Amino acid sequence: MKQFRSMAYPYVIWIAGMILLPMLLIVAYAFTVEGTAFFQGQFTLTNFGRFFSDAVFVQVLLRSLRIAILTTIACIILGYPAAYAISRAGVRSNLLILIITLPTWINMLVRTYAWVGILQDDGILNSLLGLIGLGPFQFMYTDFAVTLGMVYNFLPFMILEIHTSLSKMDPSYLEAASDLGANKTQAFLKVTLPLSIPGIISGITLVFLPAVSSFFIPKLLGGGQYVLIGNVIESQFLTSGNWSFGSALSLIMAIIIMLSMFFTRRLDNNREE
Repeated sequence: MKQFRSMAYPYVIWIAGMILLPMLLIVAYAFTVEGTAFFQGQFTLTNFGRFFSDAVFVQVLLRSLRIAILTTIACIILGYPAAYAISRAGVRSNLLILIITLPTWINMLVRTYAWVGILQDDGILNSLLGLIGLGPFQFMYTDFAVTLGMVYNFLPFMILEIHTSLSKMDPSYLEAASDLGANKTQAFLKVTLPLSIPGIISGITLVFLPAVSSFFIPKLLGGGQYVLIGNVIESQFLTSGNWSFGSALSLIMAIIIMLSMFFTRRLDNNREE
């Protein structure tokens, strides 16, 4: 295998240039003051102090975590029954997987724009509610709209991960549970659900991580008045031009994401032990 080691060099160079170098620049800018301090070697903790001393930024972070947690819980509640039904669909499972993944072929931004037309005051949803004498309701610029947009965009990832775990499960386990006197509910709680936990944990990772850092979904469905931490980072880089503070926020989010990945992985390892 050593003769093939040189074939990995282009990938190592690509990883170093496209992943490691940008991350190192973010870390460096996070510890410098705004301006040219990075090139002058002037390092400081001012950016982190600004974040933790300003209650507004902390509230935005907590709101982002709350929305991400709600999105993840909703995806589990909606995704598990769908994944379970697909895994029991037999030859039709491939068709159902295609139906689930088909919307992901369309750009996420376009799909989110579609929800603007559905949820706005004179949109499709209020029009349908008006036909039965209800509404109009204020859907846009609310937690509901933002969470709905995230659930819609990230739900397929949860379904696919859980379906992968369920499809790998040996049917003989359920047969053994039935032979031991377990009914369908007991077999599900004692056999199916525990064996599908790795898929749930992988789904949580794929849903929570992009949800907590998303910026264009709250920007479109929440309007300019609804801000999450991703919107703050975007504005610091593109609007304010304060790369140092934006890098500090990005580094804080990276640490939170790595901690969440660590705890979910540790939970999975403890389950296996």
